[in-house]
Amino acid sequence: ARTILSEPEDADDAAQEAFLTAWRKLRQYDLTRPFRPWFLRIVANAARDIRRARRVRETEPLAPGLASTEASPAEATEQSLLRERLDTALRGLSERQRLAVVMFDVEGYAHADIAEVLGVPEGTVRSLVFHGRRALRKALSPIMGELK
Repeated sequence: ARTILSEPEDADDAAQEAFLTAWRKLRQYDLTRPFRPWFLRIVANAARDIRRARRVRETEPLAPGLASTEASPAEATEQSLLRERLDTALRGLSERQRLAVVMFDVEGYAHADIAEVLGVPEGTVRSLVFHGRRALRKALSPIMGELK
């Protein structure tokens, strides 16, 4: 849900809605199939529904504070810049690429599980991850040279 929605509160709402939907639809679940992909598909659908509904009322977010008790101001600025560039680069990917990359590289899901969630063949997931990573590398290469 957090991969699809940028606001943690919206992601929490999507997760709650997904749990309720899963509870209501539990009788429709096929016991011969894995539970996780079935449930993650419900979560993804709930998040997409919330995103569609929120677009009507979308506002400009406030810039996050750069101060940190752990990092120096220079480090905080570098981390913030990297996060902004990463968020921008992720937004530049198609939704399916973004989901595939985040689920595989960040959350550690297997290609088969991601394929089940997205409703595509496993080879398509591998392609989505490959092309998504390549696009991220290209988008982030200028800043990576600056940070070294």
